[in-house]
Amino acid sequence: MTADGAADGGGPTDGERRRLELEKKRERYVWLYLGYFLFGIHIVAFVMIYAVKHAK
Repeated sequence: MTADGAADGGGPTDGERRRLELEKKRERYVWLYLGYFLFGIHIVAFVMIYAVKHAK
């Protein structure tokens, strides 16, 4: 055992494992927000194209 209570196997400690899980969760949220943002940009672009083509 080391001073911080982790086994000498070289595996991740409890705190490190929790940090990695939180990082993965945050990364998923970043990808979701990016997807929604890009989808929204396309919707706005299609509405603007429609408005320009149907303007008098």
